[in-house]
Amino acid sequence: MIKILIADDQELIRQSLLIILDSVPDFHVTDTAADGQEVIRCVKREKPDVILMDIRMPKMDGVICTQILKEQYPDIKIIILTTFDDDQYVFDALKYGASGYLLKGISMKELEDAIRKVYHGTAMINEDIASKVVKLFSRMAQTNLTIQVDEKQSASLKNSEWLIIVQVGSGLSNKEIAAKLNLSEGTVRNSLSNILSKLGLRDRTQLAIWAVQTGAVTRGFDGEG
Repeated sequence: MIKILIADDQELIRQSLLIILDSVPDFHVTDTAADGQEVIRCVKREKPDVILMDIRMPKMDGVICTQILKEQYPDIKIIILTTFDDDQYVFDALKYGASGYLLKGISMKELEDAIRKVYHGTAMINEDIASKVVKLFSRMAQTNLTIQVDEKQSASLKNSEWLIIVQVGSGLSNKEIAAKLNLSEGTVRNSLSNILSKLGLRDRTQLAIWAVQTGAVTRGFDGEG
């Protein structure tokens, strides 16, 4: 059973998500909250597994709340669920430890899948803003943020995996990578999972930063092997 806390300042959204998500067999909504301060009180009462967090809320916004919660409860997964795809919101939410950034236009099936994936440790970013997020973190990679990968780990990568890394570092989404490399999206997802495992990286954001820092995006790979 995945315990979920819903945080949104709009009562209609809170109640709608509560009714829908609580009806899913493996979900249980522990509470709802209208602002960041209330979220923190709810978490202290009953620690949820996943928090659906709006960005703009009174008293304390979702970004600051995410920062505070991840410092105190690092195991709790936080999905930002918002109408805003502003660069700074995206950057700050992920910087402070959010596991996902989704726009409210997604379907309930997509939201259910995202909750399960985040609960099991996968980072989820809405496809509409995935390219923006990766490019944003790629720019960061050229400044002072360093991702360390052991040479033995990178040496185990196949050329076909390097090709995918190049696309991730260039800001392409899974769908775009699949089209460019003539692969299925499932193959791209599986390859990315294997790449992250080999390199000991947490998610595609870290992979994108590392790809830019190592110069992978400017190298040529023949795609064999």
